[in-house]
Amino acid sequence: MPQLIQTHDHFLLAAIALFGTLGAAAFLLWLAYRSRHAAAISAFRGVSPPFVNVVGVLFALTLAFLANDTWNAHDRAVTATFHEAGNLRSILALSQHLPEPQRDAVAAAVKRYAASAVDEEWPLLARRASSAATAEMTAELLATLSRPDLAAGLAPAVHQQMLQRAVEVRDAREQRIALSQTHVNPLKWLGMAFLGLLTMISIAMVYVDQPKAELLAVALFAAAAAPTAAIVLIQGNPFQPPSAVSAAPLAGLMR
Repeated sequence: MPQLIQTHDHFLLAAIALFGTLGAAAFLLWLAYRSRHAAAISAFRGVSPPFVNVVGVLFALTLAFLANDTWNAHDRAVTATFHEAGNLRSILALSQHLPEPQRDAVAAAVKRYAASAVDEEWPLLARRASSAATAEMTAELLATLSRPDLAAGLAPAVHQQMLQRAVEVRDAREQRIALSQTHVNPLKWLGMAFLGLLTMISIAMVYVDQPKAELLAVALFAAAAAPTAAIVLIQGNPFQPPSAVSAAPLAGLMR
């Protein structure tokens, strides 16, 4: 159960952001019109509407930066996957001039690596883990390409290019593993939540003497901010649903 919670904690945090924002909006409206402090709060009427822009812009920028970090991590994970598969295809292409036994050995090593990455490691990425077996397949691929008989069957420049491609496969794998272990930064999100609360309070105080306008303004802000924050949180790990990076580029090498 703890592992399950850790794996899907993005969904839990998204729910907290969604229902927490809606709950805060309802509490502010109750505090302004139903609580015993309503009269004291209404005494602060007169806050200028442009004042909301000061806090609101800070909140919007913070949320935008967090969203950019999240979606940038997803794009980098997609790029790393295609880069990994592309380098494996380049290795296969460069091996076509080898004698059949060596060419088959290279193809077998590439397929074993791809199969291990897709079948064993990919499910682990959603749990922020990696596969030791796939790491062994990476070492096996490098060892296969370093064999003396294989080097003898290729021009030195071509062999060097194959080895370079294998190193880039390893680097791309390490990058997607690193991206799978990204986690919500609590300080960033607490800062964003604090600015969101201040923005909501500012909106409520601007319309504190206009109940219907205040209800509409606070509700609109909550309806805009809560789902947006929840969507960003849900996509915190690029290898978790609903927008998990596909292993299709590597799966194509298994055929």
